[in-house]
Amino acid sequence: MIVVGKYAGFCPGVRRAVEKAEELASAGGSSICTLGMLIHNVTTVRDLKNKGVSVIGEEDLERVFKAARQGEKQTVILRAHGVTRDLSLRLEEMAAACPDFAVEDCTCPYVKKIHRIVEENTSPECALFVFGNAEHPEVKGICSYAKGGYTVVSSESDLEKCAPFPKNAVFVAQTTQNEEEWKKCQKIFKNLCTNGKIFDTICNVTESRQKEVKEISAQVDAMLVIGSRESSNTMKLYDLAKKNCRCVLLTEDGSDIDKLPADVTKLGITAGASTPDRIIEEVHSKMNENFENFEQMLNESFRTLNTGDTVDGVIISVSPNELTVDTGTKFTGVVPFDEVAEDSGTDLAEVYKVGDRITARAIRVSDVEGVATLSVKQAERTNSFKKLSAAYENGEVLTGKVTDVVKGGVIVTSKYNRVFIPAGQTGVPKEGDLNELKGKTVRFKIIVLEAEKNRAVGSIRVVEREERKANLEEFWANIEVGKTYTGKVKSLTSFGAFVDLGGIDGMIHMTELSWGKIKHPSDVVSIGEEVTVFVKGFDREKKRISLGYKKAEDDPWVIFTGRYAVGDVAPVKIVSFMPFGAFAEVLPGVDGLIHISQIADKRVGKPEEELQIGQIVDAKIVGIDEEKKKISLSIRALLAPAADEAPADETPADAEPAADEAPKGDSEE
Repeated sequence: MIVVGKYAGFCPGVRRAVEKAEELASAGGSSICTLGMLIHNVTTVRDLKNKGVSVIGEEDLERVFKAARQGEKQTVILRAHGVTRDLSLRLEEMAAACPDFAVEDCTCPYVKKIHRIVEENTSPECALFVFGNAEHPEVKGICSYAKGGYTVVSSESDLEKCAPFPKNAVFVAQTTQNEEEWKKCQKIFKNLCTNGKIFDTICNVTESRQKEVKEISAQVDAMLVIGSRESSNTMKLYDLAKKNCRCVLLTEDGSDIDKLPADVTKLGITAGASTPDRIIEEVHSKMNENFENFEQMLNESFRTLNTGDTVDGVIISVSPNELTVDTGTKFTGVVPFDEVAEDSGTDLAEVYKVGDRITARAIRVSDVEGVATLSVKQAERTNSFKKLSAAYENGEVLTGKVTDVVKGGVIVTSKYNRVFIPAGQTGVPKEGDLNELKGKTVRFKIIVLEAEKNRAVGSIRVVEREERKANLEEFWANIEVGKTYTGKVKSLTSFGAFVDLGGIDGMIHMTELSWGKIKHPSDVVSIGEEVTVFVKGFDREKKRISLGYKKAEDDPWVIFTGRYAVGDVAPVKIVSFMPFGAFAEVLPGVDGLIHISQIADKRVGKPEEELQIGQIVDAKIVGIDEEKKKISLSIRALLAPAADEAPADETPADAEPAADEAPKGDSEE
């Protein structure tokens, strides 16, 4: 059984460079040369030489330039690893000075990205640190863009030796470095350089290939790594495979695969980024096992991608501005923020994770850059409009975010479709501000659908109305006397307060608001206040609900009887006078009568002769009428010595005034 690495072989940058060289050689009309080995693969370089593409060094440039000035067209191809900044500027000057001298820049896009990072973030006060091989042409090119000092480290120990670090520094990695070692170095850098900036510059394809090699090498009996020993990324694959597999063979062209043990039953194959497809196929052919399956997998990994194609890919990196996707083709997929996010506030890192599968449509494919610009929105929009149509047919409630306020309504984005909701269907009052809805997630139904125009009109109001109706039906089905609800005071009248219980109003009568006497409901509650009420009665047919607000435990009479009994002495406050005695407040809301015969131990003509309004006196409770809620008090009973009996012409302490004598302040409710 053979397990083939999905990421084996040319990476997009290398493939682009080789294809460009072959294209120029086929076109003819010019002498083609590469500045240094185009890629680290002798076989590929030899094949290109046979097609007329020679290899020159920097020292040969003047000779080539001279030939161009003499009328011989010359094309110089820059290798995938890139060149130094000074050499790049020199080549630009040559090309500008001579129309027959052309430069074809085939530097890998990932390497170019590092050049930009270094150039934009370094300065004489900000040093550069590079994790990589100091002798590698890619690293030499990276360092040449530093505007200040630079240091190349190849291990954790190298980095630790650099301490103390400058205050400001930038840390990048060669694109083909080991991901695990890079992460270890990042931790050390963060600890030693508090103001440093770290940029993750290892190529995503390299990272995926290394991860894949770890997984495959742990499952097979032997591992075959195809590539050149001069290739940095190939040697990284070889080292990673050796950590997991007892038998790992590095071969450049498959001529030495007979060194594999004869007892191998499960073989893993991978290849460095500089290994052409042809060599991988030849190696497999020599293995002569499961060719058909291998060929199918290989063809899938080499398939191309065209503008307009829909592709299923795997996310290999997530940044605030874009997703990078493995498309399973020779192109690296990039999904810009605007082609995947439903609104500007989307955090891509919260929505998408590395390893997630997505479907996207290719909206631009660049053979030159080896990159395909993808759109998740365009891929999803057609399918999601079908879902909108189904929701319209089924009356389904949808969810979306209000992204724009436009003339006459708002726009809700749902499943990558824009749905217009007229102002009258938003639920916002006629004079209200539609901007209050912007940014909110709302629930709505499609009320108009024009499939031929991909146009949909929705309504928030319909959903609110249906939900309100359902809530009312549930409310009336479950209401019962004594049940407690929490609601908001909606309005006040002279006779009570109306409370919104959630789509239906109930009324608290004035007498139910307080145990004491009030002039207006506003003395107790205010509009908008949240209150807890209970049902005193209701009429389903007339949709009327009578609510209670005051609590039984707050009843002044209940408080009084729980605190006092006949014979107790209480401080009372004189509140009013009548010809037959004085009324005194025992507790707020509870008054008692001090009969005129119980005010003093002598005959009293009028209560005001002995007492004053507002005066606090001690009085003995001599009688409690539970049924009529009346209290009889006596000051005389506390005066000693006192006559054991009242004079014959005096009214007894528990005598009551005639009905027409009952004062306004009597305790009877």
